Amino acid sequence: MQSMAQVPVSEDYCDIRRFDTLQIERLLQSGKLENCGEVLDSYLDQVQFRNLESLMLRLYVGMDIYIVAKSFTDKLGIPKAKFISRFGTIDEIAAHLQTVDETISFLNDMIEQCILWRIAIASENSNPIVQNAKDYIDQNYMRDDLSLTSVADAVGLSPTYLSALFKREMNRNFSDYLTQLRIHKSKELLCCTSKLIYEVAYEVGFRDYRYFSQIFKKYTGQTPRQFQSSANVSL
Repeated sequence: MQSMAQVPVSEDYCDIRRFDTLQIERLLQSGKLENCGEVLDSYLDQVQFRNLESLMLRLYVGMDIYIVAKSFTDKLGIPKAKFISRFGTIDEIAAHLQTVDETISFLNDMIEQCILWRIAIASENSNPIVQNAKDYIDQNYMRDDLSLTSVADAVGLSPTYLSALFKREMNRNFSDYLTQLRIHKSKELLCCTSKLIYEVAYEVGFRDYRYFSQIFKKYTGQTPRQFQSSANVSL
């Protein structure tokens, strides 16, 4: 019996191993419904998918895409039962992959439905993804490395898509929301604690004291020192 090391690896298998599921993640996060089939086809063409005759190799790709799609819908808040009733469990998908054409049709259907779910959720007044992003910002605003990219990673979306979604739901962009939150927190510290101004700046996510003072005045009309003095007088 040959060991796995002695079994020759087919060129088909080498191509399949180069399949990049990150492309599928980006398609789900920010792809357009009208051309998602064409985009998926282009990804599959990169590994010569239409030339595959082996069910095992088709299953290799199909399972990868299924896992990415399932993870994406979990983050959207789609119930597990709803996804499985539509596409089956991962152990059942082989029935849809008997031919190359059947496989591509099944994967196209899965991608399109996931994008439809994404669009439907994005159109709701109360979007759980935006709420998750907002919660993450509220819990991490003091980090000076907090960025649109890091928040997008935390909620499983592309920065571009999250930016558009956040602005539509919150009526302000990510940067404005974060800055306003930091200013609000700094005002609480300035009027209710004995912390020095540079300590307050550091505590709310600003590492440059002068920049903090500029931003604070822009949003409040006062310097941090003026605000602190007026707050102490009114106490």
